[in-house]
Amino acid sequence: MNPDHPADVDDDSSSPGAAPAAAGALAATAPQRRLSLDVMRGATIAGMILVNNPGSWSHIYGPLKHAAWHGWTPTDLVFPFFLFMVGVAIPLGLGKRLEAGHGPGAAVPKVLRRGVLLFALGMMLAGFPKYDLSTIRIMGVLQRISICYVLAALLFLFTSARTMVVAAGLCLVIYWPLVTLVPVPGLGEPSLERAGPHLVGWLDRKVLGAHVWRGGTYDPEGLLSTIPALATALMGVLAGIRLRAVGSEGSLLRSFVPAGLAMVAVGLLWDRWFPINKPLWTSSYAVFTGGLALLFLSTCSALFDGPRGRAVEAIARPFRVYGVNALLVFVGSGLLARVVGRLWTLDDGRSAQKALFEGLQSGLHLTPINASLGYALIWIGGWYLVLEVLYRRRIFLRV
Repeated sequence: MNPDHPADVDDDSSSPGAAPAAAGALAATAPQRRLSLDVMRGATIAGMILVNNPGSWSHIYGPLKHAAWHGWTPTDLVFPFFLFMVGVAIPLGLGKRLEAGHGPGAAVPKVLRRGVLLFALGMMLAGFPKYDLSTIRIMGVLQRISICYVLAALLFLFTSARTMVVAAGLCLVIYWPLVTLVPVPGLGEPSLERAGPHLVGWLDRKVLGAHVWRGGTYDPEGLLSTIPALATALMGVLAGIRLRAVGSEGSLLRSFVPAGLAMVAVGLLWDRWFPINKPLWTSSYAVFTGGLALLFLSTCSALFDGPRGRAVEAIARPFRVYGVNALLVFVGSGLLARVVGRLWTLDDGRSAQKALFEGLQSGLHLTPINASLGYALIWIGGWYLVLEVLYRRRIFLRV
């Protein structure tokens, strides 16, 4: 991660490149780094760590669970917000290279290298600790981010903002009939039920085989559903272009708030025909969550950009600390969770996670659901202490 613009894997100031029309959409002189980007990125990754690390998966408050299938909860907003921020950071990093006056092709090797490293980190995390190559999950959170990042970055480098709008729209519009109208080979008419026949699951099984998530019938970060996920990343790219071009916070809010509200409304309306659904990453879900991400970014900008006092800085600090090392904490937390949940066992056979969870119940007289939440909060706090030390020493994991 780059301490100057740590909001994403591509927020970096050293790459050469000059996009044709997209570069023209950028301001000639970039504004100072916005604290709002750090805060949003940090809040999003902290939320992801929180929902991924309960004391017990059997005892979780409703808002910290994913929707059972159709619909959404606050937890279902975390990944699209994260992917949106991946897109936002692309113009902030590559844009500086474009303004340097070099050709866009010079940035391609670095974009591809970052994509490969992200995908490799995802595979490393998916297989830990056994690495059974016959069943290892190929797709996943970092793998999807890798694919969307590379495609969105290449579109930014070689096309215009208008072309990216068209590309995002096509991703959403084409995906809709593919999932709802195209018959599934060997299974007949499509159905959007979880175990029903839909092209998303069929393609995952056909191509990925035993490498599908938990050996199931589809992968929530699978192949076909990456198409609308790319649209989510492109929404972030377009927001990032606008972010660099605005002259004041007021102009930013006047641009983002109406657009965000309109997207939320369109997503809710589209839900009537193509239900909001995270595992399928439906088009309505992409538009709805993209609108909410834009509104969240607007809120963070209103609160944290511009002149601010010590109180605002203090509120922003923990989120910023999480945000500048988002990749490190995501990978590190995933690895450590498997150590304490599976590999580290006590003399009585319990895992370290189960022992701490039960200790919170007995020691503090907590109900199981509150002990589970307490465990997750301890996890968040413990990682904050680690990240604070790294932040003070200016140590950031970047790819």
